[in-house]
Parts: sequence; structure tokens; C-alpha cells
Amino acid sequence: MGETRLEERLTVDRRQLAAILQELKKWSAPATVLLSLYIPPGRPVSDVMNLLRQEYSISDNIKLKKTRQAVQRALSAAMDRLSMIAKIPPNGLVLFCGEDMDTGDFICYVFSPPEPIKIFYYRTDKKFHTEFLEEMVEERDVVGIIIVERDQATIGVLKGTKLEVLEELSDYVPGKHKMGGQSQRRFDRIIEQMVENFFKRLGEHANRLLLPYLEKGKLKGIIVAGPGYAKKDFLEGKYLDYRLQRLVAKQLVDVAYQGEAGLREAVLRAETVVQTQLYRDAVNALEEFKRHLAKGTGLVVYGERDVKEALEMGMVKTLLIHELRPDLEEWRNLGETRGATPIVIPSSLPEAEWFKNTFNGVAGILRYKIR
Repeated sequence: MGETRLEERLTVDRRQLAAILQELKKWSAPATVLLSLYIPPGRPVSDVMNLLRQEYSISDNIKLKKTRQAVQRALSAAMDRLSMIAKIPPNGLVLFCGEDMDTGDFICYVFSPPEPIKIFYYRTDKKFHTEFLEEMVEERDVVGIIIVERDQATIGVLKGTKLEVLEELSDYVPGKHKMGGQSQRRFDRIIEQMVENFFKRLGEHANRLLLPYLEKGKLKGIIVAGPGYAKKDFLEGKYLDYRLQRLVAKQLVDVAYQGEAGLREAVLRAETVVQTQLYRDAVNALEEFKRHLAKGTGLVVYGERDVKEALEMGMVKTLLIHELRPDLEEWRNLGETRGATPIVIPSSLPEAEWFKNTFNGVAGILRYKIR
């Protein structure tokens, strides 16, 4: 029983892992004093302890006293924490321990990740090695978005409910002029060649940025959008890798903007790409919540205690949760077990901050009025 409780305390979910990784990436050192240790399930704790003891003995040979002390402090902390664990959890164990040699600040994270560790890895370095955990915090389903104009483009992705601009491109392509005769035709050819070169460049960048998602099995579709005919010309020119070309939604989307505003507009308009539904659901749920609130229908509930009571009674149809709530997973699980549909409100929505500040980031749409 004691071991089970310890396992539960050690286990982190994806959102908690994302916060830990964000913190670890802030740390760096002038010497190799930051310890990273990955232990796969089934590895005996005694074997790992023996390794750390050997590394501690070897560290006596480090000439610089300050570096030697920092390394030994990290190793001692890792051994202390590992000595309290009888068995490696089912998903393995990860330890990050290290000292800021300038301030003397020290951190030591010990946890079991949301997915199994596949490697045994130990290293002290100038940074923490978090790369083996990065994929665990990425969304499973990703939609690529390409906004195309003759001289501007935005490449982005929709990960769950989060929009991310990967790259923005621009080039100088002059507009058409009425010069007349052969000069006009020659000038038109030059312009078209410039446009084609820009499309080639855009295709190369899109391939480089989106193919890794495809190779990991995460890219589920691609939206091609833009304000004019350029998007159709780009697609028909087959500037994308054929594997990406197959994922492009048949519906080309008209948008007025580039950048993040353009990505958001493209997502809201691209009804044929199923994965955009997550983002659209958040928009629609928030709009429905605001509509009931404005009309005073009595079909909304807010305030943590009132929302929980309504959930316990099975009265909540839709549960709205802001993505930055630290207890997001608890609310989501509670909603699912009580028959509500949990909808995560992403920070990128214009009304998200209002929802977070006014309702503390949690509210519900009811099936019927509470009498």
C-alpha cells in the first residue's frame, strides 16, 4: 500500500510534465554539473545506486573545487531520493538534479512520466537533457496550416487547441504594370518567375517544418488558405512534398490575414478538417455560455463549489475549463465521470482572459435549470 501511494505521488501527467520541462530549460551552467538520469521500468534500483556511487568516486578527480562540489551535490541528492524508492514505477523514473553555480540555487526533480521510459541514460552536462520527454507533452493530433499570397506566407500548426506560428515568409514581388507590347509580356514573365521562386521557397520551408510531424504519425491534415488565387496556384504547382500534398483538405480557405490572426481565421473557416473541431468546439462552447449568460436563461453555472455540485447531480451538459488552471486534469476527469463534455478554453481565444478572470477559469452549461 505504501509503495502504491509513493508511485502515485511520483507520477506526473502531461500538463505537469510540460511545466517541469519549461522550468528545466531555464537552467544552464558554465560546467558539466547538471545531472540527468533516465531509468526504464524493470531496472533494479540497486544497479542504479551502484552507478551513482561509482560516478561520485570518479568525481573526486575533478580539479576545480567548485565544479567538483556541484557535481557531488547533484549525485548525493539523486542517491538520497533514489534510496527512498523500493521499486522503479511501471513507466520508469526520471531525475534532474543540479546547482546554479552563480547563485547556489539547487533543484532536484524526481518523477515518473506519463509514458514509459525506453532508455537508460545518465549524464552530467551544462544543461538538463529533456529531449527524451519532449514527445510526451506534444499533442497527438496536429493540423498544418499554410497561408499563401504571391509574396507572403505563414506556416503554422494547430496542436489540440493551441495555435503556433512556425514561420512567416515574405519576398518582394512587384504588381502588374501596363507597359504594353513585348515589354509588358517580358515583365509579366519576370513577375511570374518571382512568384514561382517564392512558392518553391515556401514549399521547401513547409516540407522542412511539417514532415517531422508526419513522420511521427501526428500530422492529420493540412489547411491551405489565403486571400486570393495564390493558394490554388501554390497547391496546383505541387510545391509540397507528395506526402503532405495528400493531406491537404479539398476545401481551400479564404482568409484576410497572415500571422497568428490568419491561422485563427483559417481554423474557424476550415470545416472539412476534422481535427480543427477541438478549437471550434472551444469557440462554440464559449459563445453558447455567453449567450445564456446574456439572456439570463438560468442554464449556466459558475463558481467552483456550484459547478462541482451541479456536476455531482449530473446536471452539467458542457464543462468549460481554462487551459491554464493547474487542476485542469482533475476537472476534466470529474466532468467525464459525471456525464459532462469537458471543453478546454485555450488562451489564444480573444475571450479566454475574460473567462479566466471573471469565472476563475471554470463554468458549466446546464441540461436544465437548477430550481
